[in-house]
Amino acid sequence: MTRLRSVPRDLYAAAAAALLVAAAGLVGRYLFTYDDLIVGWPPLLGRWDPHLGPGTPAAVLVAVATVAYGPAVAARLPWRALLPAAWGAAMAWTWSLALIDGWQRGIAGRLTTHQEYLSVIGRWNDIPATLRDFTQHILLHSPDNWPAHVAGHPPAATLTFVLLDRLGLRGGGWAGAWCITIGATACVAVLVAVRALAGERLARRAAPFLVLAPAAVWMGTSADGYFAAVAAWAVALLALAVTRRSLWWAAGSGLLFGLTCYLSYGLTLFAVPGAAVLLLGRREVRKRPLLFVPLLAGTAVVPVAFGVAGFDWWEAYHLLVTRYYEGAGGVRPYGYWVWANLACTVLITGLATAAGLRRTALVRRHGEEVRTEDSRLAFLIAASLLALLVADLSGMSKAETERIWLPFALWLLPACAFLTRPRAWLTAQAVLALLLNHLLATGW
Repeated sequence: MTRLRSVPRDLYAAAAAALLVAAAGLVGRYLFTYDDLIVGWPPLLGRWDPHLGPGTPAAVLVAVATVAYGPAVAARLPWRALLPAAWGAAMAWTWSLALIDGWQRGIAGRLTTHQEYLSVIGRWNDIPATLRDFTQHILLHSPDNWPAHVAGHPPAATLTFVLLDRLGLRGGGWAGAWCITIGATACVAVLVAVRALAGERLARRAAPFLVLAPAAVWMGTSADGYFAAVAAWAVALLALAVTRRSLWWAAGSGLLFGLTCYLSYGLTLFAVPGAAVLLLGRREVRKRPLLFVPLLAGTAVVPVAFGVAGFDWWEAYHLLVTRYYEGAGGVRPYGYWVWANLACTVLITGLATAAGLRRTALVRRHGEEVRTEDSRLAFLIAASLLALLVADLSGMSKAETERIWLPFALWLLPACAFLTRPRAWLTAQAVLALLLNHLLATGW
């Protein structure tokens, strides 16, 4: 009876989330101008553009199949088979959504015309020299200043696409395929972490929601999907390290945490979920404290390599803050975006996640230890939500968080494991993603 009584309350949470989105849209449209917010369809960067595309039939088919069979398949498939199945389904969902806009507009042109990484590859003929001079071109009025997204990220982001080009994988098509293929593995990473920390039952319940996430609308159209996967695997390997007391997993986690910080400045906040993993695994860590040695050594590899090459992370970050306020960041009103950003989060995580977060908040801890599987998952979700809220309050993410916050949003989706009636909630997730991709021309 308690679960049945909870269903209307879940609907109230979803309705409150929908009202937040509506309020952000109405306030953004009628109380502000485009020159205030610099987005075409507040709170999202995009414009109204109802359309169909070659990916439409596939997207509908993937959605229907996942809603109809996803929960049962996730419950029964052997674990080792479930992970590649989830990866494949997540790729199918992301590819089909991206192709609703066609090959050029949906995939090949995104990282050249919108995020600009490929447009500067010609300036990286001498990689060491470019790294040494990288900070000299961050400020908006500096000579040959970097485009916004190149300047707005540490050089590992652009360097990834430079190396793909060197390998012969040139152009937006290969870059888009890279981001979708790697980005879809984030689903697997979250499942691995949830199973290690909170048990297989909850991981299996979360799997269809990770596959059919509305976030896939942006995972397939921006490099942030790739960043999200790297950050997710850093957390997942850390979870494996502490639960299996493995020095190798610890070293791998550290290496990816270091890379994460050199893909996006804001992803340093993944220290919060990382700390949550260590806290959840503190008993195992006490039994093998040497785990910290490879973890810290691995974390140092990427920063040391870039430092030796001449790139100063701290200098670049401070210059970026200056550039941020020279551009759109200095125009967009903090008082609007500090809550409208959360409306963007609703759109990338879906109404099911809002209902799941309500249930997450009701999970209780028992004594001083986080003992039950439900409590352990709730703790990990809460840590991820805390990192997102810190990013929000910082003021360095005013708008475009449907893309920027993808790495954090993925860790809120496991809250859906607490929901009853998964097929109904999966339907809501799928409908939201399909409407967003068919009614809007998203900016990313």
